Amino acid sequence: MSEVNLIHVFVRDGRGGNPVPLVADAQGMDAADMQAVAAKHGHESAFVLPSTIGCDWRIRFFVPQHEMEMCGHATVGTLWALRQWGQWTTPTASIETMSGVVHARWDDTLQRAWISQPAVRTQRLDAQASARVAAQLRLPAGAWTMTNAATSRVKTLVALPSVAMLDDLQPDFSTMQALCESIGSTGLYPYALGATKADGRRIVHARQFPKSSGYPEDAATGIAAAALWGYLAGAGYLGGGSQASIAVWQGDAMGSPSEILVAPRFDDQGAAGGCWLSGETAWGGQ
Repeated sequence: MSEVNLIHVFVRDGRGGNPVPLVADAQGMDAADMQAVAAKHGHESAFVLPSTIGCDWRIRFFVPQHEMEMCGHATVGTLWALRQWGQWTTPTASIETMSGVVHARWDDTLQRAWISQPAVRTQRLDAQASARVAAQLRLPAGAWTMTNAATSRVKTLVALPSVAMLDDLQPDFSTMQALCESIGSTGLYPYALGATKADGRRIVHARQFPKSSGYPEDAATGIAAAALWGYLAGAGYLGGGSQASIAVWQGDAMGSPSEILVAPRFDDQGAAGGCWLSGETAWGGQ
């Protein structure tokens, strides 16, 4: 089986991040082989293949229980690794995924890759569904704002009033899959607005409880952060609207702090068209 390299993506201050077992040349591996790698390591895993549609690469993503259409942190980390290995030398690249073509650009200043996500799609949950999500998260009785949002997979955004409440959440994991399936979501993404960094980015604290990935919580979830940015910018919560960039801090409750940078993406006419995702990547063990 092809060599597996471990990287940590969306590292914050040299710590934490989300591990990605990465196979740089997955030719000859079938889906069962790839899922076995994810099951062995217990993390979202990435497998690089030749593109079938003329992109620079094709990437497949697996969690211990199934294949995923798109994985933000695995894409950011894979591109960083390809850069370190000298396999990506151009300013931009395109990546074939099951979710569609992802565009990438290399940031020489920050020494990291930025990847594209399309405009967010949102749907507000009704009162009954919101009450069920609140019960799943064991929130106190009240009127909670619940929104399904997606740039790729659907995540359920749950606005909380404080970081302390976010950190104290103890969800009912035993019925998480059934609850998420009933509301058309692949995971719950509660969040709380935080302070503003020195670089002007608003910090948004978040946690991700996936529907059925094979583990109860995720240390960093790029596509959820993209959906969250799109929702917050569109609803006017960021002050600067679609001009605003954010830093999503995730993984603190797990002891694996992460930082996901999300910035607006503009088309050739200057109109906002989705967002860019990025973060720091570092080598892990084998």
